[in-house]
Amino acid sequence: MPNMTFVLFGATGDLAKRKLFPALYNLFLDGKIPDAISIIGLGRTPYLHDDFQSVVKNALQEYSRRPIQTSSVQDFLNHFQYCIFDATSEESYQNLHELIQRREAELDIPENRLFYLSVAPQLVEGIAANLSASGISQTKGWKRLIVEKPFGSDLKSAQHLNKCLSIAFHEDEVYRIDHYLGKPMVQNLESLVFANPALGLLLDHTQIANVQITASETVGVESRAAYYDQAGAIRDMVQNHLLQLVMMTALNLPEKLTPKEIENKKIEVITSLRPIQKETAYQDIVRGQYTAGEVLGTPVVGYTEEPGVDISSMNDTYVAARLYIDNPSWNGIPFYIRTGKRTNEKSTRIVLEFKSKVDDANRLSTEGITPNLLIVEIGPKENISLRVNMKDPSTNRFTPTSINFSTTVEHQPEAYELLLFDAMIGNATFFAHWREVELSWKWIQPIMEAFQENRLPLHSYPAGSIGPDAANQLLQVDQFNWW
Repeated sequence: MPNMTFVLFGATGDLAKRKLFPALYNLFLDGKIPDAISIIGLGRTPYLHDDFQSVVKNALQEYSRRPIQTSSVQDFLNHFQYCIFDATSEESYQNLHELIQRREAELDIPENRLFYLSVAPQLVEGIAANLSASGISQTKGWKRLIVEKPFGSDLKSAQHLNKCLSIAFHEDEVYRIDHYLGKPMVQNLESLVFANPALGLLLDHTQIANVQITASETVGVESRAAYYDQAGAIRDMVQNHLLQLVMMTALNLPEKLTPKEIENKKIEVITSLRPIQKETAYQDIVRGQYTAGEVLGTPVVGYTEEPGVDISSMNDTYVAARLYIDNPSWNGIPFYIRTGKRTNEKSTRIVLEFKSKVDDANRLSTEGITPNLLIVEIGPKENISLRVNMKDPSTNRFTPTSINFSTTVEHQPEAYELLLFDAMIGNATFFAHWREVELSWKWIQPIMEAFQENRLPLHSYPAGSIGPDAANQLLQVDQFNWW
């Protein structure tokens, strides 16, 4: 790997401690960071370098998926330096530039610089502009910018933000991170058929009745009320995570493709997504908000009773939708997506339901026959299962039985490890390209307007349930059910 400088904006934040420091450490243990790497953490807290290294070490002790190796952890921590930083101060950028150049000279590192923006969305534009104005992003080597979501709050703001980033970085230098794309099972979707020809025969689109994608959570708004009460599930989950899962599921690639070819295929999918008009959005979209209930045996308050949430908030904590991809592969096959907070389980999964071919004229009892399903569990556990019907010879009745293929392995890399490694080596396969982001916002914009204009009812659902009844009716009119 090329030696480099890794600059982390927001190094004292929660994401850095919970995800980024442990990810870097586990990459270090696996020999997947450069021999010479300068990691510079930025924050407003007045830490000394040793203080910051202690913060990193404490984060590893609490959150690393593997225990600290005392014999080598200091070697890892020595890569870290700290810079007191105010994102709005010109002097801060001068100090940062001097530190970057000094460390590059000390460690004989070429001007390869990776910038990670783990900051509030309103700071991204200014940081990008100042990186260019200060000369920090003017390098003799390569430069890359990793941007956390949300990328804009609607189509117009996303386009504006992208225009600002393009002043300092080319599109192939911008890595818009979506941690769902870092989940190992999601990354497996790209090569599932290519590596398993038998699945290619099974996934004959003429045999698929529908596709269901679920991303449910047991947690509520927690400490994110200031952001979440403005964003809602539609922005927080649907525009990015769920639409990315739709694109990845619909790829179904018969051959191994390059990152650029995969990017083009994903764009073809999102371009083929049938538009939903705000006037008729109620026909295909369900929105909901949780009320008081019980989750995993613990009583919890309703959304409007959460700290920091307006008592009259009409914000959505649940969204379900029916989608159609109007291309030759998926024409006429509905995709159903749903996401919600305070549901009965934490789960992310993709279910492909196959058409039923029960012959009512045969003499065997068809009681108990249910549709065959291919289920891809993405989290919290990873698993692929095929549900088939087995007949009991003594009764001639059928019972659904699952054939499970567990893919969870001990010490499996986490999403941020895979994504950080890809960014370091310049592999953008599992990052969101601007056209994907823009087209996602274009598709979602009329739905958000329908929400804002209250063109859809806001259904309530008790915390600890599977969501509002209206979400079930969305499928029942098509003679399907959620799995």
